[in-house]
Amino acid sequence: MSTNFISVPFVPEEWISQADAARLRGVSRQAIAKLLKNGRLKSLTIGSHVFVNRSEVLAFEPRRAGRPKGTG
Repeated sequence: MSTNFISVPFVPEEWISQADAARLRGVSRQAIAKLLKNGRLKSLTIGSHVFVNRSEVLAFEPRRAGRPKGTG
């Protein structure tokens, strides 16, 4: 029996599949999986299915590519 419960109410409409998240962002499912692996998006696993929080996907801001420019 699992004792790892969510401390906030679970609203099913707020959780979407990785494929749906990819469609919303216009990226591949693998890109969403990489964001999940790096901890940039929250996920919920039920059985073998991984779900992503819809509001986080819509609000996600990608980082700029490359190294930060120096000031000097």
